Amino acid sequence: MLKKAAVDRHVAEIEDLLRNVGTMLKKHGRDILSNFDITPPQLEAMLVLREFGELTMGELCHKMFLACSTATDLIDRMERNLLIERVRDTADRRVIRLKVLPKGASVIDEVLEARRAYLAIILAEIDVVDKERLIQSLEQLNDLMTRGV
Repeated sequence: MLKKAAVDRHVAEIEDLLRNVGTMLKKHGRDILSNFDITPPQLEAMLVLREFGELTMGELCHKMFLACSTATDLIDRMERNLLIERVRDTADRRVIRLKVLPKGASVIDEVLEARRAYLAIILAEIDVVDKERLIQSLEQLNDLMTRGV
């Protein structure tokens, strides 16, 4: 068993590295988004909708950890820009679902392509074995955090 000091050092180093990498990715991601007519929260909303399909406002808010009042303004702007639309649920006409429109899907694809191109340049200096190891470690961390451990 590791001593408390060793565990704290590892946790502190991992937290610091994740925060630094996250900050750099966020900063470069914003730079990329400046070439598109979209904000980071709008991209995040469309990515959630693309992953989970048509969602109600409440479901989207839950997945994005947003207050519904905040998301309403966000969705209004996205709808005006023809990125998404509100559609009535076919099973229950009282329910309104959010759907990514073709323009929104195209923007998502272009933004992700630009972000991945940036990351490819950074990762070019890492050999394949280390990339695989990094993927495995990040998958394990993602799984643990998703489960709430």
